[in-house]
Amino acid sequence: MWYKIIEVTEWFGEMAERYRLVKDFNKAAKLSFIGGVAPTLLEAKITKGDSSYKHAFSKWRGGGFRIKALSGRPLEKSELIEIGRVVLDNETLTRKMISLGWDTLEVHANQGYNGAKWALKDHANIGGFLN
Repeated sequence: MWYKIIEVTEWFGEMAERYRLVKDFNKAAKLSFIGGVAPTLLEAKITKGDSSYKHAFSKWRGGGFRIKALSGRPLEKSELIEIGRVVLDNETLTRKMISLGWDTLEVHANQGYNGAKWALKDHANIGGFLN
């Protein structure tokens, strides 16, 4: 019976860490925008994700990490890719996201219908040599 309490505690601890990462991302993005470092305000949230990107640690119905760019206009595909590269080029962040159950990175603008998405496992050097 006691092992069930430990499982529940671990589940809530992991969920808290996921929400903390989203909160920290949003705080850093907000400060970068206010300080003039970033040209647009970014906001992250948890989404369903893409089921074809699932991996062994994916969270059911919560595998997507969506970044919305509050740009005030539709963004070009190249601009969406540039925003995504901020996450994908940071291997430590990508690995942390995978370990917390995310499998999909999505980037969208607040206007228009363009979007971009990536399988996080393809950008984490899994199975390769660590730098």
